[in-house]
Amino acid sequence: MKTSPLIPRAEWHSRGKLPHWEAGEAAQAVTFGLADALPRAVVQAIISEVVPTQRRERFEAMLDAGRGAAFLKDPRAAGIVQEAFPHFDAGRYRLHAWCVMPNHVHVLFTPNEGVSLSSLIHSWKSFTAKAINAALDRTGTLWREEYFDRAIRGDEHYADTLAYIENNPVKAGLAAPVEDWPWSCASRGARPGTADFQSACNSNPN
Repeated sequence: MKTSPLIPRAEWHSRGKLPHWEAGEAAQAVTFGLADALPRAVVQAIISEVVPTQRRERFEAMLDAGRGAAFLKDPRAAGIVQEAFPHFDAGRYRLHAWCVMPNHVHVLFTPNEGVSLSSLIHSWKSFTAKAINAALDRTGTLWREEYFDRAIRGDEHYADTLAYIENNPVKAGLAAPVEDWPWSCASRGARPGTADFQSACNSNPN
């Protein structure tokens, strides 16, 4: 039986730490952080002690605490990450929303046919790491190797994810209202779930 392109064959993979799901052309919510944002001992403790359904929430709460050097506080670094997302929009993926926090990043997107989730994240990390290290005159590892991904299950989950991404700076005490945080789609004057919001997210400010 031929598989519908709207329901692609999923592929699980892992490097022995966190499982990742290649869900094909399905919207994905991804979080990735700086290398020093989560201490190794904390990560190992959460993985070993917390049930899988609660791990993402625990990890994101730890990230919101702003641990580490938080290089993304620097506008040069945050700008590099933010400008990377629209670059291959419509070509490799369809970009829906993002937010650059001081030590981690959230992005919501749908990979296009034949493009893997892991390859997109590797591309973002590789490009931005080189550019940020050059801009900040630093060397060494920038991003944590692992990332957190979740396939969107439906319209309600999609709306909830948009709201979470938009409100993350407010929840972390970094901005109020959401439009005051310059490193997200919300700063561009549109509201989640509207055509204006999609247009704002998918446009390169440069």
